[in-house]
Amino acid sequence: MKLAEALTERKALQEKLARLRARLTANARVQEGDEPAERPTTLLAEVAEAATALENLTVRINRTNVAATLADEPRLTLMEAVARRDMLKLRFTALSELIGAAAPASGRFIVTRSEVKFRATVDVAELQKQLDGLAREIRDLDARLQAANWAVELAN
Repeated sequence: MKLAEALTERKALQEKLARLRARLTANARVQEGDEPAERPTTLLAEVAEAATALENLTVRINRTNVAATLADEPRLTLMEAVARRDMLKLRFTALSELIGAAAPASGRFIVTRSEVKFRATVDVAELQKQLDGLAREIRDLDARLQAANWAVELAN
């Protein structure tokens, strides 16, 4: 099985567990004299089974990510590349939020009733260039990770 297939399966298991939790909550209590639509004990058994499968798959994915490297950068493991991508996304979000706070949607600052004027404390145009660079870096790294995911076999 390729790593990409395992990642797809992991997502499906995570979604299944979320649905099972919702079904458990919906069937946790009924009006006196009524029966639940589904037995919570049966659902709990399904949760345990899915959680075990998710745990085993996650361990295999993590083993693979620690051992495999990017084809064009053999010193960078997939685990390191994923961590780098996550940190790039974190920086992107922080920068994007700063730009949004500094530059209102209208593009100009409005005077309030008390005639207080507001101004940006940062160079929005320069930050936007940095944001564009981060977006490009994230896309590039994500494409390289996707290529590796389809090339690498899942570890045992």
